[in-house]
Amino acid sequence: MKTKLIIISVMSLLTITKIYGQTESPRTKLDFGIKAGTNISNVWDSKGEEFAADSKFGFAGGVFLGVPLGEVLGLQPEVLISQKGFKGSGSLLGLPYSFSRTTTYLDIPLLVQIKPADFITLVAGPQFSYLLSQKDVYTFADNSADQEQEFENDNIRKNILGIVGGADLYYQNFLFSGRLGWDFQTNNGDGTSDTPRYKNQWLQFMVGYKF
Repeated sequence: MKTKLIIISVMSLLTITKIYGQTESPRTKLDFGIKAGTNISNVWDSKGEEFAADSKFGFAGGVFLGVPLGEVLGLQPEVLISQKGFKGSGSLLGLPYSFSRTTTYLDIPLLVQIKPADFITLVAGPQFSYLLSQKDVYTFADNSADQEQEFENDNIRKNILGIVGGADLYYQNFLFSGRLGWDFQTNNGDGTSDTPRYKNQWLQFMVGYKF
């Protein structure tokens, strides 16, 4: 009799454990993953300088960590390599030019998660960006070396604060991520730059996998 009771108790415990494991929400689990995709970036200037820019594509990718603070809220820090930039035209020293810039940043967003369902997570928060490299391509009306030198002596800000927001869609362990981002600070370090003043803005799409 005692043996039967023990067997029944063990089976009941296994059944409860199985049911709990099946019903536990993925929103309460710690997540780590990788993702990669593209930025569609451009620039904007809140003070309205005479400068026109077109968007350009660049690489974006890195790792993320999801830290649950319950079933609905969480934190999501990320570390990304992110290419931004623009293609622009304007006037420098009275002469027309066209200009393409690709800037590669180390982006570190610290996002707050809102998880209304297992398959979707809304995110928003501040982002710190550090400029790793910059590549410029110039086309001037008279190919002036003096004008090109003006750009090469540009005093670019390396540390920039911004804000990002978007959503992550999940299908099993796969992730589809979309973001909008804006810089708070301009590229112009101390105000001595001759390059047009601007702030980065970008639309980001990535595909990832969580472990």
